[in-house]
Amino acid sequence: MYKSSEQEYVQLCFTGFNATCGMQLDPENEWVKKTSVLPWHAWETLYAAMFNSTTGNVAKPCRMVLGSIIIQTRMGYTDRELVEQIQQNPYYQYFIGLDSFQHEAPFTAPLLVEWRKRMDVTFITNVNDVLCTAMPNMQERKSGKNHGTLLATQICDATVAPQYIRFPQDTSLLNEARVKLEGMIDFYCAEYGFDKPRTYRKKAHKEYLSFAKTKKPSAEKIREAVKKLLGYVRRDIGYIDSYMQQGYAPRAKQIENIITIFALYEQQKYMYDNRTHKVENRIVSISQPYVRPIVRGKAKQRTEFGAKLHLSIDGRGFGRIEHISFDAFNEGPQLIDALRSYQYRNGMFPERVLVDQLYRTKRNIDFCAQNDIRISGPKRGRPVTDAVQLRKERRVADKDNKDRIEIERFFSVAKRRNGMGMIKRKRQDTSLSTICMSVLVTNIFGSFQQAIQEYEELQEKQAKRRKKRAS
Repeated sequence: MYKSSEQEYVQLCFTGFNATCGMQLDPENEWVKKTSVLPWHAWETLYAAMFNSTTGNVAKPCRMVLGSIIIQTRMGYTDRELVEQIQQNPYYQYFIGLDSFQHEAPFTAPLLVEWRKRMDVTFITNVNDVLCTAMPNMQERKSGKNHGTLLATQICDATVAPQYIRFPQDTSLLNEARVKLEGMIDFYCAEYGFDKPRTYRKKAHKEYLSFAKTKKPSAEKIREAVKKLLGYVRRDIGYIDSYMQQGYAPRAKQIENIITIFALYEQQKYMYDNRTHKVENRIVSISQPYVRPIVRGKAKQRTEFGAKLHLSIDGRGFGRIEHISFDAFNEGPQLIDALRSYQYRNGMFPERVLVDQLYRTKRNIDFCAQNDIRISGPKRGRPVTDAVQLRKERRVADKDNKDRIEIERFFSVAKRRNGMGMIKRKRQDTSLSTICMSVLVTNIFGSFQQAIQEYEELQEKQAKRRKKRAS
């Protein structure tokens, strides 16, 4: 159940907000300035639409929910740290919409888990779209030589948000599966009175420790260790399978692990028998089976483990997620969909699109040519021989490369400052929503903040002009 209140957007007197501490808030504080410009009312409309029931406990206000998650994403707090910081920081309390400073925490840490489940990818994407269009036609009034070109530009690229998991190795995954299966067998024996079967857990543990202590094991030793672990896992799976066939159910929390371990065993057995390291939908984490290896070929590491997202940036610098998935995908074919989304939002295609070489397929180039979109990169056909035309094309290419750096800067800020550098959520849905929230926060404290500053400068210039004309 949700109740909307207009008082949520009209707080009490700003100067008396922190009266209990005998002090006033600084109007130049970052969180105070953000409070007055963010589109809280439009966000509240989206949030209220998720509540269909008219009965039950009244949910917390949208500004408190969304504002708290924004603070957490920006500052990198854990759930408990966030509650403590909001409890003692008046600026945070003002940002989430409290009427006045209070010494009690406005909510508890476990409630944040439910909020993250509720705010899915669709909701945060809509919130980000509202933010990107909160101040329409503002920069069109800005005088400048290249402002029209900048506004009619779209930049596209893809990246991976790494998940917080242990680096996957066949031996470590099989040993973890063995330990979990042994725990399940102990549960069956204690719960239903079975005699403990032979699992050889002490022998298996000793053999794995002996292998793990080897600094540089050879391929033969690795294969031998995998063979032994496959035998232990197969034996334990047989016990679990026989218990379930007799009608004895495991704990509810163990069901997902059982399904994952069964699939992991089949994959590892297939790779061992066929002497390969490739298999479809390879499991790299038992606790997070939805994570997939994404081959990127970067200098730091060739393979990353996490969700891959295709991002686009418009001329104002606002980022939007065009596609996100834990499964690997080729971002090249995604370009046309991103351009159509730009057309849907702005009523026309951009004048130019800045991409890397992976996007320059024949289909994408033909689509851009049909819709009068200049795609970055060399033109098709024979190279230019005229010196004047060659210098002109080189200047254009140099400017395109410089402007395309904006999306790399966006990725860098989102990963180093706004939580996308390491996703520590355990659930698939909350992991994806955390990535979307990182993009939203990067827009709030990046492009949106810059747009507000430019708007304020424009208002000052117009006020000076009116004052000069009046005098």
